[in-house]
Amino acid sequence: MTLAELAAARRTHKAFGPRPVPRATLMELLELARLAPNHHLTQPWRFRVIGPDALGRLKEAAGASEAGKLDRAPTLVVVSAAVTGDLVQDEEDVCATAAATMLVLLAATERGLASYWRTPGVLRTARGRESLGIGRGERVLGLLHLGEPAREPAPRVREPAAAYVAFLP
Repeated sequence: MTLAELAAARRTHKAFGPRPVPRATLMELLELARLAPNHHLTQPWRFRVIGPDALGRLKEAAGASEAGKLDRAPTLVVVSAAVTGDLVQDEEDVCATAAATMLVLLAATERGLASYWRTPGVLRTARGRESLGIGRGERVLGLLHLGEPAREPAPRVREPAAAYVAFLP
């Protein structure tokens, strides 16, 4: 598949099969993150693959009304960026982590895996962050849901490039 085909094939999935993504496959996906552009090679991204105990703690922190959403996919990965307090460096590192995350999502698509990048509110709370050992020196970018697709979502209509590109003289 070409990059354009991969990008076009990537979808947000909300229904997954029951089997977790094998550890070796996860490592292949996450290994690609290091290829993302990052200023001064800071490699600011952090990925936490959530096991059963960590999931229990996170669900408890989320509360009954939100805990069920954490059961959508058999494999969950928290994505965060290391931050230093330097506003310029932190902005670059958050953007680099987003680029690394997109590489992971494209690689998952290439392998036939379903994915969903979401930002649950529990990861913006002290209790949720503490449940996973996320300290003040990290900014959470989201939670990746990964697994086999239970069904294929329809493609969504997106604006053409002409709607958001300007050529400046």
